[in-house]
Amino acid sequence: MKTDHDIKSKLAQTGYLADEALGVALQLMLTLQRPLLLEGEAGVGKTETAKALASALGTQLIRLQCYEGLDATSTIYEWNYQKQLLAIRAREHDKVSASTIEKQIFSEDFLLRRPLLQAISQPESPVLLIDEIDRADEEFEAYLLEILSDFQITIPELGTIEAQSRPYVILTSNGTRELSDALRRRCLYSYVAFPDHQRELQILHMRMPGLEEVLADQIINFVQNLRKEDLEKKPGIAETLDWAAALGGLGIKSLSDDIDKVTASLICLLKTQSDLESIPREVVPRLAGKAA
Repeated sequence: MKTDHDIKSKLAQTGYLADEALGVALQLMLTLQRPLLLEGEAGVGKTETAKALASALGTQLIRLQCYEGLDATSTIYEWNYQKQLLAIRAREHDKVSASTIEKQIFSEDFLLRRPLLQAISQPESPVLLIDEIDRADEEFEAYLLEILSDFQITIPELGTIEAQSRPYVILTSNGTRELSDALRRRCLYSYVAFPDHQRELQILHMRMPGLEEVLADQIINFVQNLRKEDLEKKPGIAETLDWAAALGGLGIKSLSDDIDKVTASLICLLKTQSDLESIPREVVPRLAGKAA
């Protein structure tokens, strides 16, 4: 697939505003056909990057969500055992040898393609998102390295399946554990931080064009100051957009209009009990005052 040299502009057309560093990282990923590892706090838009890239390139997004205990069976392929059993029963009275039946049931018709096999089986390069790789264990990480090295998978009953087209691979990590040096060497790297005031304001206006300038500026100032507080989970970009929609729904024109309503609406930004308790009503006027 041919790619545009200005991937940032193509991403912007999908509603995703990438900064210069991320734009260069994505362009190099496309040019060099190397996996790209995105690290950063939860909520900064790492997963959205892959979604926007697939949309910008007009290609399929294939997502592998990682979790503790993830194994090869869940990520590469499985045999449809129920369908195989039905096929065996249907042939019980046929004069067919066991070896013939075995060849028939271990064929493409009975193969369930999981994300990694699905990604290398596409006629055009998809975007393969390996989300939160830090949640998977080191054993799976090592197995993943082998696949990312050769882009081929061996199925004992069928042989080796090579990639029809090389997928564009994006891995994300929230930093819950340290990734191996081997994985980092295999990938390009970009750290995704929370956007600065200007870029987050642009994102807000792009997603909510009807929002008044004064309130929009106050919202971004408030959220950016809130992220400096001692919180378990800092509000991400999605929470900013949710809060802006909530304030609009409550008829708030300025954060100083109704402190009680503004305080109540913080459930859009703060997602743990301890964080809600750390920002009581008495703190909200201070943050709102800074935002004005």
